[in-house]
Amino acid sequence: MRVLITNDDGIASPGLVVLAEVALAAGAEVLVAAPHRQYSGASASLTAQEVGGRLALVDERPPGLPPEVASLGVKAAPALISFVAAYGAFGPRPDYVLSGVNLGANTGRATLHSGTVGAALSAATQGIPALAVSIASPEPQHWATARLVAEHAFAWLLSRPDDEERVLNVNVPDIPVDQLRGLRPAYLASFGAVQARVREKGHGYVQLTYSGVDAEEEPGSDHDLLLRGWATASLLTSPHDDPGETELPSFEGDGDERPTVDVSSGTVMSSGDDRPSGEIEAD
Repeated sequence: MRVLITNDDGIASPGLVVLAEVALAAGAEVLVAAPHRQYSGASASLTAQEVGGRLALVDERPPGLPPEVASLGVKAAPALISFVAAYGAFGPRPDYVLSGVNLGANTGRATLHSGTVGAALSAATQGIPALAVSIASPEPQHWATARLVAEHAFAWLLSRPDDEERVLNVNVPDIPVDQLRGLRPAYLASFGAVQARVREKGHGYVQLTYSGVDAEEEPGSDHDLLLRGWATASLLTSPHDDPGETELPSFEGDGDERPTVDVSSGTVMSSGDDRPSGEIEAD
């Protein structure tokens, strides 16, 4: 079993070591490949810094990482790290991706913006089961609590090898183990832990303010339970089409044949014809 550990806080974050130790304890071969700098808020971005058209790597390790664990700093967003790992960029394709432990909670619909969750969702789109773990503090004091919860979450993930299109998103309160009330399933709050508002608008600028959010109006949500001393677990689904019963917009045009495109080469092929009819620039 091969496990990739990544995050959005960067290669120097101690949260990487927590997840690496969890994976090692489960008998996995572990590789840490994390951004060379912070990528918080990167969501599932596939941005990177390239040198001569090549993805740049640096030889860096998070402090305290067991010596038997290989480690790379990657000049790329975490979702891109998961994406290229699925294609063998860092050795054999990982069987699991563990992302975090993020510094700060990733709760509610604000998980959309999380680079930690984005890395896990990117893995899931490639058919790799993934876990995202966050601790509710920018400067955590209780890593043992995060490790305990991550161990339970990873064990659950290992018991469901066929559930590869969803991400287990876990949040942990930064409290001592003996004060943790446990781990509970939770639905996503309609907000995140922090809310932004426009404070001032002027010529050429917009100034924002950020404040914590009161979760009392949504009992049982991930944010509410986290504030009350519970670790929370939520299942997130990777992007998919969901037409449901809604009638989607459509119309019939005047064309009688549709060109097809070979996306690997950018060559336009006429319908029913295997000869190129033109060239487009591949994105």
